[in-house]
Amino acid sequence: MAEQPGREPDYRFTLANERTFLAWVRTALALVAGGVAVWQYLPDLGLPALRSAIGIGLVALGTVLAALSHHRWRSTQDAIRHGRPLRSGVQIPLLAFGVTAIAVGILVLVLIGR
Repeated sequence: MAEQPGREPDYRFTLANERTFLAWVRTALALVAGGVAVWQYLPDLGLPALRSAIGIGLVALGTVLAALSHHRWRSTQDAIRHGRPLRSGVQIPLLAFGVTAIAVGILVLVLIGR
């Protein structure tokens, strides 16, 4: 997608936007790596389907977060360029809800595995 015309933003804002994008990508990579680790190395603890669901959930959450991070970067850059307010994104609620749901699943595994 080509940049739309507008005024050139202060480079510090552009670089801060890029750092934020990279932070979202690092978070997404950590979720994917955690999902693979859960899927491969976490013992069944009596509920193999829950272990698989946790691993798949982490990988899916990381994948969606990575995809949304580019959209967020582009939207923020466009808002900076045109002097518009920043839109709130869905990443934070998605991450909070997703990690909470996965943590509940892990809690169930820990309690059952006692």
